[in-house]
Amino acid sequence: MLGVELAAWNVRKMKTKWGSCNPSSRRILLNLELVKKPPECLEYIVVHELVHLLERHHNARFRHLMDKHLHDWPERRRQLNAGPLVYEQWTY
Repeated sequence: MLGVELAAWNVRKMKTKWGSCNPSSRRILLNLELVKKPPECLEYIVVHELVHLLERHHNARFRHLMDKHLHDWPERRRQLNAGPLVYEQWTY
């Protein structure tokens, strides 16, 4: 889809962000808490981090690439950020 290749990816519990990308090593890191979010939120973060392999900064080119590969990304970002980063307690 994006035409990029990762060297590696990993999942870790992170306190302050949903994901990160190291373009020079071609690695992405995803927050374990994403498993508690709707699948479209996980897809948004994966695409977001993969786009960083093409454009390092959140500039116009980055937004253009996001629009091209995930047209509804602003809504997915709003949905993801509407809730807390970490759920400490679960109720059923």
